Amino acid sequence: MSDELVRFLKGMVKEEEEIVRSVESAVGDLKNFAVRSVLRGISYDSLKHAEMYRSAGELLSEPRPALDEGQLDVQRSLVARHIAMEERVIERLEEMIPGVENEKVSFILNAIIEDERRHHRVLKRVEELLIKGETVTEEDWWDAAFGDVPGLWG
Repeated sequence: MSDELVRFLKGMVKEEEEIVRSVESAVGDLKNFAVRSVLRGISYDSLKHAEMYRSAGELLSEPRPALDEGQLDVQRSLVARHIAMEERVIERLEEMIPGVENEKVSFILNAIIEDERRHHRVLKRVEELLIKGETVTEEDWWDAAFGDVPGLWG
């Protein structure tokens, strides 16, 4: 299964990269900024998915070095800063969305806030793992990286 899974993951990286190329080659001519933005957002998700497939492949084939205390401190600081930034964005969106009457703008803002809330949950989980430092298990990292991906766990 492992060789088959590695081949699958590599194939999925190629599929996601093809989606990115396809979207990027098509959106330049679109005049509707909203449609272009949504398609680019999907393209960015495909870039993320390709990275996640690569990460899964590395989990199967490459040992990862442990982080030293300096690396942990840098990552803790970075994650904490981004949690604060996400919180500010979520607060501003929560204040603004109820008053938006334009259905299309409301749709876009609600899609954004859903992403921001998911980002926030993932960052909080990563922060928990970084605070634990060297006691972090492989399963903890896996759960932090992919545990909030819709549909991944059933």
